[in-house]
Amino acid sequence: MEYGISLLSLVPMRAETSDRAEIVTQMLFGECYQVVSRQDNWVCIELASDGYRGWIDWKQHNPVSEAYYQAWKAAAHPRVADLMQFVHKGEVRIPVALGAYLPFFDGTQGRVGEEVFSYQGLAFNPASGIVAEKVVEVAHNFLKAPYLWGGKSVFGIDCSGLVQQVYGLFGYQLPRDAWQQVEHGQEVHFVTQTQPGDLAYFANTEGRITHVGLMLEGQQIMHAHGEVRIDTLDHQGIYNNDFQRYTHNLRLIKRIF
Repeated sequence: MEYGISLLSLVPMRAETSDRAEIVTQMLFGECYQVVSRQDNWVCIELASDGYRGWIDWKQHNPVSEAYYQAWKAAAHPRVADLMQFVHKGEVRIPVALGAYLPFFDGTQGRVGEEVFSYQGLAFNPASGIVAEKVVEVAHNFLKAPYLWGGKSVFGIDCSGLVQQVYGLFGYQLPRDAWQQVEHGQEVHFVTQTQPGDLAYFANTEGRITHVGLMLEGQQIMHAHGEVRIDTLDHQGIYNNDFQRYTHNLRLIKRIF
C-alpha cells in the first residue's frame, strides 16, 4: 500500500483521469492520503481526513511512509488561521491558505514525511474545542468567496465544503457532502429555536439533500450560493433578498455541539 501527503496549497481531485474531468473535492496542504490505484499518469487517492476519493495528477503525488500516515491519522493537527500565509521548507516557500493542515506543528515547526517545515503565522488549535461564537467568527472569513463545485478554500468553495472546513478548523471532522453531513448532530425542530453554528439542510424536489448552510444570529444563514453569502431562513427555506424569492427548500436543522 502507498501513502502520500499534499505539499501544494490546493490540489484538485477529479472524478476521472483527465484534466477536463469534474473536480469532486480539493486536497489542502498537509493532508495525508492513501493510494487506491494508478492509471497512466493519474493516481486515485483516498483522503485520510474524510475518506473521499478522487484522481490526482501523478506529478502532485508526494509519498510518505505507512508509519507517518498512521501517525497523521491518529493525531489532531493545527490548521492555518490566516487567510494567506507561507510555509517554509528549506529554501522553498509554499503559499498556504486558511484551513491548510500543519502536521505535527509545535508552534514553530512541523513535519511532512521526513522533512521539517517552519511556519510563523496564526494557527487554530483543534484541542481548544468548539465555541459557537468562534465558529461564526471564523465562518465570516469565507464571506464573498466564489462558489466552486468541489472547492474547499477562500478562493472557491461549495456549500458542504464551507461547513466542513469551518468545523474542521475546530477539530470536528464532518463528511464531505451535505447528504453525509446530515447524519451528524441532534435535530432542531423549529427554525425559531436555531442557534449560531447550527446546520440547516435543504432538499430538491425528489427529497434528496443537496444543500447546507451555517446558522447565524436572528435566523440568518451563511451558505455558498454563487458566492458565500448571508440570507434569511424561515420554515419554508432560504429567502434571497437580491432575487426576492426562495432559493432552497428547508428539510431539517441539526445541532453539532
